[in-house]
Amino acid sequence: MKTAHDVILKPIITEHSSSEMAVGRYTFQVAVDANKVEIKDAVEKLFNVRVLDVCTMNKPGKAKRVGVHQGVSAQWKKAIVKIDLEPKAAAYLTKGGQSVAVDKKYKTTIEEFGFNQQ
Repeated sequence: MKTAHDVILKPIITEHSSSEMAVGRYTFQVAVDANKVEIKDAVEKLFNVRVLDVCTMNKPGKAKRVGVHQGVSAQWKKAIVKIDLEPKAAAYLTKGGQSVAVDKKYKTTIEEFGFNQQ
């Protein structure tokens, strides 16, 4: 059983990913064997946000050379997660047909990502 910290390894902070944070897209390096459902659950658990979409990319290792020694760098997986910037309160119907709202509050940004997007 993988925990959320096993799935999300680290954030990827580049110029492009910093500009994407304004529209609610955050980029993470994730475990190679993690799927989209595990990534979504891990981000929602770690950062208390509602995830709308997850896009993943497998990055192959590159051929490297140091003098006469040749090798390949490690492969890794990148995930771009789109969060809900205007989360609404979740509601469901009970057995009697009454609508019940859930009091859970979601955040609209990930402050732990490194810096704020404002």
